[in-house]
Amino acid sequence: MSKQALLATNIKELPLFRRGKVRDVYDMGEKLLIIASDRLSAFDVVMPNGIPDKGVILNQMSLFWFDLIKDVVKNHLLVTHFSDFPAELKKYPELEGRSVIVRKAERFDVECVVRGYLTGSGLADYKKTGKVCGIPLPAGMVESQKLPEPLFTPAFKAEQGDHDENIDYARTEELVGSAIAKKLKDISIAIYKKARDYAESKGIIIADTKFEFGIIDGEVTLIDEILSPDSSRFWPKADYQVGKVQNSFDKQFVRDYLNTLDWNKKAPGPTLPDEVIEKTLAKYREAYALLCQ
Repeated sequence: MSKQALLATNIKELPLFRRGKVRDVYDMGEKLLIIASDRLSAFDVVMPNGIPDKGVILNQMSLFWFDLIKDVVKNHLLVTHFSDFPAELKKYPELEGRSVIVRKAERFDVECVVRGYLTGSGLADYKKTGKVCGIPLPAGMVESQKLPEPLFTPAFKAEQGDHDENIDYARTEELVGSAIAKKLKDISIAIYKKARDYAESKGIIIADTKFEFGIIDGEVTLIDEILSPDSSRFWPKADYQVGKVQNSFDKQFVRDYLNTLDWNKKAPGPTLPDEVIEKTLAKYREAYALLCQ
């Protein structure tokens, strides 16, 4: 591929706050600079080569959704246009389109997952127990079936490199308190319903998604990225069939390719061929075009 993926950043003027699987976060005192790189992770391993422009697509998609659901909950955004960044950051043109400056929040260690359809780890849980994260479901449900109501199925946010752990609502109350747990549940489901209805009007099913929240000025505030192909399962509505695994607008091409290899799904990951990168980028672009343009 001709265009290079942005795999790492080095903002010399700011201390690194955290480097995640995809995002580089720098400390600006009461604020943070969040940069969406082009890194790609699969099976919790960051691949050695990335997807050019993926970070730009993810960042712009998050900004679209933040605006759409701004009446549901406050968010942490402060500066979203590169032209409004401080002068010392303008010497880094690679930040344009892929970075935001946000308010620092006291983050909850709970990943707020909302499921509208039965698939993935939810389906695996249901097959074993008849429940998802302790919530009973009707008997006889199958892969990709729409749930009677969206489910709030939180996870305990693991340290970097570890798998997040699915938890039940009672454990969420233990972690954050009953009042906050109820707010996280109510807000998460309200966001999901609004996004789901909008996406369906554009031909996309949001099967499930996850949110992160923190406290800013004593209020529950939406943080991180939202409703991107990295944090959600997007399915084309026209192809949807109950009882089978769906096509999706995400890194499925990458997972499918990796599953053909003799690889133990531990770091380091294998280099991805150009064809897999191009197909994955096309899916991200298609999702952005359908939803945000």
